[in-house]
Amino acid sequence: MKRIGVTGHRDIPGELHAHVRGAIRAAFRGHDAGALEALSSLAVGADQLFADIALACGAGLVAVIPSGDYEEGFADPAELARYRCLRKRATREVRMAFPHSTDEAYYAAGAYIADHCDRLLAVWDGRPARGLGGTGDIVHYARELGKPVTVIWRAGVERA
Repeated sequence: MKRIGVTGHRDIPGELHAHVRGAIRAAFRGHDAGALEALSSLAVGADQLFADIALACGAGLVAVIPSGDYEEGFADPAELARYRCLRKRATREVRMAFPHSTDEAYYAAGAYIADHCDRLLAVWDGRPARGLGGTGDIVHYARELGKPVTVIWRAGVERA
């Protein structure tokens, strides 16, 4: 079974949405849907967009949950509802052994995704992570493992 993982920013500039969607869809094209798994932590932004597209393409979704209190990090009720909906649609769930959402928990979830995917998609502006476990850290980790990493971004676009 082929596995595609994701890491990415929570805030994707509006001007990049179509570009990011297209690049994620392209990553799923040409694969037998039933023989494909998508690994995501289902965070707001890139993770949820990836999960939506993976499910639409027929891939099995693996929800990688960083901590026991992960849901508490979703301040907006609509974002929490979307997370819960995606989580219910997951074919499998992996929960990290952290009771609380910490940078270490986020790093562990990202590392798990990198460890268990054949290819990592990174919706990433190329800048260093803003905290341990951020997108830049996971890209660096995956590259050290020798995993193929596809960066999805457009030069000149700044993140808030």
